[in-house]
Amino acid sequence: MDDMQLVPIAFVSSELRDRSAAPRQGYDGAPDAWLTFSADVADGLRDITVGSELFVLTWLHLSRRDELATRPGNDPSKPITGVFNTRSPNRPNPIGVHRVRVLAIDGARIKVSDMEAVDGTPVIDVKPVLDRHNER
Repeated sequence: MDDMQLVPIAFVSSELRDRSAAPRQGYDGAPDAWLTFSADVADGLRDITVGSELFVLTWLHLSRRDELATRPGNDPSKPITGVFNTRSPNRPNPIGVHRVRVLAIDGARIKVSDMEAVDGTPVIDVKPVLDRHNER
């Protein structure tokens, strides 16, 4: 696996500066944010429109990579659970999954809703939310 490479395609610009201030999930009050894409991948944004729903995959660069079990939501009433059955940001490969809606498009920048990632978080991929009627 020495040839495996992960390269940021964009970065999050957000009012969230401190990880502890970030909500657990986007729907829990996360602010709007801008995703600023590299010029070399900007053509991949074609056909994304205002109102589109996307999954944004991020590299949670501030997360611990040595945690394998946690209490979901840091809730002491919940049992310790393996991280692969949680949305914890702390995990061996800290990939975040964020379901967002496109609010605005400005060249190689996309404004999205409900983005719980902190300012400066690298974006590693973007995928459309699909249903049976719009498979791609």
